[in-house]
Amino acid sequence: MSLTITLATTRRILNQLRRDRRTLGLLIAVPSVLMILLRYVLDAPGAFDRFGPILMGVFPFIVMFIVTSVGTLRERTSGTLERLMTTPLGKLDLLLGYALAFGVTALVQAAIVGTIALTWLGLDLRGPAWTLLLVTLLDAWLGMALGLFASAFARTEFQAVQFMPAFALPQLLLAGLFVPRGQMSTVLQWAADVMPLSYAVEAMQELTRHPDVTGTLVRDVAVIAGCALLALVLGAATLRRRTT
Repeated sequence: MSLTITLATTRRILNQLRRDRRTLGLLIAVPSVLMILLRYVLDAPGAFDRFGPILMGVFPFIVMFIVTSVGTLRERTSGTLERLMTTPLGKLDLLLGYALAFGVTALVQAAIVGTIALTWLGLDLRGPAWTLLLVTLLDAWLGMALGLFASAFARTEFQAVQFMPAFALPQLLLAGLFVPRGQMSTVLQWAADVMPLSYAVEAMQELTRHPDVTGTLVRDVAVIAGCALLALVLGAATLRRRTT
């Protein structure tokens, strides 16, 4: 691993994103617009304060998954990745470069969405504001890491998008958004316990219930970060010196 090569990869990805205005719009504007729509859909007293933080973590997760999986697949199929892998660029350099680039984008995304929610939309958050930013950032980073991993199993960009329901929808159904996890059957609880989005939702729920940082929140943050790191390691295992 070389820090210089990793940072060069990060700059390359950021430059590509800067020139792709539609992708930037998807990354930055779409989660903000969705939060604004959610605020006026949930017009009942207290409804937005309850569900807003939860969906602040879900929306960036989905958006980052789609953008990262499609972008990585494009580099695989265009031959860019194959050419890069003939250079001194290592697998870890490439994956960390992607992680840093999309991490910067996720930080900007989380800051903008969080600012809009806490100011204009009037989100009443019981927990510290910095924890909302941290969990939102980690959720976006988790979506990015899973997108990198999922891109290895797709052959076209359409297939990459199709993986999103397979990765995200089961997690959304079992994460406790619709029915508390404790009220599910034992089998479903076991399934929910191994899905990282369950901990993302639980972390956001902690922020709406407790004014302080709780042990549950710390555990959830650690699980989300660990799952994202594991997805990056698995993504590195799918990289080969030759692509098809």
